[in-house]
Amino acid sequence: MSRAAFARRFSEAVGAAPVEYLLNWRMALAKDALRRGSGTLEEIAFQIGYKSTSAFSTAFSHRVGCPPSEYAAIAQT
Repeated sequence: MSRAAFARRFSEAVGAAPVEYLLNWRMALAKDALRRGSGTLEEIAFQIGYKSTSAFSTAFSHRVGCPPSEYAAIAQT
């Protein structure tokens, strides 16, 4: 199956493009880890597939609307 055919079928079945789905899944895992306080920011970033804390923090901020550290502080109160 070609990449384009896969992306089209995936989008039809799931309702989101494969990359979009993966990003949503990663952010859901990150939010859960931040709520539970289950590691440092660096550990969480690497666990969900980011090579740097900076890249993770930027992606998280764009997606969620606040930095991971702020999200963790709000979620744990």
